Amino acid sequence: MSVCCGHGIEGNCNEMKAVGNVIWLLFGGVFVAVEYLIASIGLMLTIVGIPFGLQSLKLVQVALWPFGKSLVPGPAASGCLSLLMNVIWFFLGGLPIALTHLFFGLLLCITIVGIPFAKQHFKLMKLAFAPFGKRVVSD
Repeated sequence: MSVCCGHGIEGNCNEMKAVGNVIWLLFGGVFVAVEYLIASIGLMLTIVGIPFGLQSLKLVQVALWPFGKSLVPGPAASGCLSLLMNVIWFFLGGLPIALTHLFFGLLLCITIVGIPFAKQHFKLMKLAFAPFGKRVVSD
């Protein structure tokens, strides 16, 4: 018997992730993903903004279907360019995005039902702080 997250059978865990993702989409996940997509397209209109637009696409991927996704260090996670780009990202847009996710995460922690969704906002907050050098992988 395969155990998922210590709670039950693997199939049940996948079903619960799917249910969580559908609820996430219905209650605001689509709007968050569309906002990130519009920002990404806007950033990619300039040559200088293309790397930042690509990082916004990571946020779209997680914002659209967050349950069952994890963040792992990418191949260039410790490079100087990655660090420099994360610093630029932080000051130009990462801080407001991260604070928004922090606010909604704390708001959702008020109820027991909202805690799993708050954890997804905290995951998005981590990615919004420093997206360069991270990859999004499926669990």
